[in-house]
Amino acid sequence: MTDLPAFCRLADNGLALFVRLTPRSARDAIEGMAESADGRCHLKARVRAVPENGKANTALEKLLAKQIGVPSSAISVAGGATSRLKTVELKGNREELLIRLRAIAAEQ
Repeated sequence: MTDLPAFCRLADNGLALFVRLTPRSARDAIEGMAESADGRCHLKARVRAVPENGKANTALEKLLAKQIGVPSSAISVAGGATSRLKTVELKGNREELLIRLRAIAAEQ
């Protein structure tokens, strides 16, 4: 499997995404790919939820599940629970997930 998006890595049972989350936004949305000052790439996302008691993380999981077309149970925040920069694990067939992720990134 080659040509992974820069915000994505292979994980044990699927893929790991690097996401920069903005909570308390006016809308829930995936806004495409961006690069941080240190050169790392991530997927930009924003949610209306507040960053209290994991509400923003749960909203991110639901948003990604809806956009990618997988059940919410297949997505979990695996790192950066209290940070804006998060690692999100997607469980499932890697090829199918990559096709859907590329479509989302291309729309932005």
